[in-house]
Amino acid sequence: MFLYVCIAALFLDPLYFYFPITGDQACMQTDITLGIFVTFSRTVADLFFVFHMFLKFRTAFISPNSRVYGRKELVTDPHQIASRYLKSNFIIDLLATLPLPQTVVWLVIPSLKNSTVAHVNHTLSLIVLIQFIPRLFQIFPLQRRILKTSGLIAKTALAGALYNLGSYMLASHVLGASWYVSSIQRQYECWRITCKKEMNRTHSPSCNPSFLDCGTMLQRERQAWFKRTRLLTNCDALNDKNQFQFGMFADAFTDHVSSAHFFQKYFYCLWWGLKNLSSYGQNLQTSTYSGETLFSSFICIAGLILFAHLIGNMQNYLQSNTARVEEWRLKQKDTEEWMNHRQLPPELQQRVRRFVQYKWLATRGVDEEAILRALPLDIRRQIQRHLCLDIVRRVPFFGQMDDQLLDAICERLVSSLNTKDTYVVREGDPVREMLFIIRGQVESSTTDGGRTGFFNSITLRPGDFCGEELLTWALMATSSLNLPSSTRTVKTITEVEAFALRAEDLKFVASQFKRLHSKKLQHAFRYYSHQWRAWGANFIQAAWRRHRKRKLAMELLDKENLKGMVRKVTIKIPDAGNLKMPKMFKPTEPDFSTFQD
Repeated sequence: MFLYVCIAALFLDPLYFYFPITGDQACMQTDITLGIFVTFSRTVADLFFVFHMFLKFRTAFISPNSRVYGRKELVTDPHQIASRYLKSNFIIDLLATLPLPQTVVWLVIPSLKNSTVAHVNHTLSLIVLIQFIPRLFQIFPLQRRILKTSGLIAKTALAGALYNLGSYMLASHVLGASWYVSSIQRQYECWRITCKKEMNRTHSPSCNPSFLDCGTMLQRERQAWFKRTRLLTNCDALNDKNQFQFGMFADAFTDHVSSAHFFQKYFYCLWWGLKNLSSYGQNLQTSTYSGETLFSSFICIAGLILFAHLIGNMQNYLQSNTARVEEWRLKQKDTEEWMNHRQLPPELQQRVRRFVQYKWLATRGVDEEAILRALPLDIRRQIQRHLCLDIVRRVPFFGQMDDQLLDAICERLVSSLNTKDTYVVREGDPVREMLFIIRGQVESSTTDGGRTGFFNSITLRPGDFCGEELLTWALMATSSLNLPSSTRTVKTITEVEAFALRAEDLKFVASQFKRLHSKKLQHAFRYYSHQWRAWGANFIQAAWRRHRKRKLAMELLDKENLKGMVRKVTIKIPDAGNLKMPKMFKPTEPDFSTFQD
């Protein structure tokens, strides 16, 4: 915050250079309206500087001696804080905060009786220019502290580029204002030389230096002198025969900048400063006046340094925005070289490319697991709870758990990304994790161990889960070390983003289930299990087929009037257990009775 206040104050101070105004009457006056606005704004900015100095007298610091022994001691004693500040940057802050321009405008100028407008404006400009130096030096240590603390001035590349561009515009603003006040000073110098020559005349009226002040325009002697003087002709920048050379300041008078309104004057001077700063002053036409030559040399050196600084900083900020894109490009290049070296088939290479691209689009190259591992446990739990709690609660079996168990599950969930047509697990393979779908669709199918004529398929959507065999394995009282085999083939239909719960993590969470009611667990597990649903549907179909077969046999016997043979036929009809129907084995489930209190 204070950094931007300092920059705003630096933009404000050069406005004092626009106070003097000249016109066609060969006199100088002060812009009162601009003076009121600038002095009021400068006072508000100075209040921020005073408040910042007060904060420095109250800001604790780390003792330099404590860093030697590896532990940092915070010094909070007010006397030590004040002593340290007085020995460091207090003088610079005090010089930058002193209201010197306001004192000149509000107190010194009204008390002077014989001073001219030119003398006052030149003195004020000199004071502002001198005080501008400590105000400028205030920014450098503040900027270093911000870079040391956060590593960057702006949070985004665009903001950083705008910050550096603003610094370049500040230099153009100061340069344009300095050029304007120097132009006015050169014109006044020409007037003073011409007036001095006319003072030696023997006839009346002769020139008086006070005539160059617009406050004397109504005096009769001044009006009579103005009708006969050659001051306007001798100090005309358009007059090639004029002995006084304006050099690089001629544009201020040929374009009538000195007599224009403030905004027209300001933007012209800003454009002049920006143009010559960017071109290193190559288009300037200077005279032999030493001050003008030094000013041109300063423009050339400052333009070279500032332009290189601007380009370098903007390039750094813009490169930081594309650093991850370059990282992804290099990673993609390494992947291509590795696939070519291993001579992978084209179809497999295409799948690898699709996965790498999808992972980049989903994560933007950010290693989420590394970020979470670096955070404290409490913050990590809150983040995982925010990301995963709603997903976990959609699983009815987990929805009956208390918050402590849900937090334990959320803490162990990890992100999982899968591209289209990827087999998450095949039927018969070991199940290593449960998958909770966040985005995308997954096809879950089974052939009941390769049984002829049997096929069951469902589509899993966001909020669904798969890998329930792992839950059965984890809830077993005496589960083996071997992971359970998958009863279904799980294949992604689209790109899928999910959370995965690994086998060892689920085993840890399952040890906490003894607090739950076994009947609720058993009901939820059987009702929402896709494996149990498939078994139940197959069991109902088999029972219905047996019923239809018996009914058909009874109808045939009735039609043939073989009522006497009903008992014998009935005996010969196979019962439900002997029908030659495909048998689907009952799914394995944990012994919930072992968890009863």
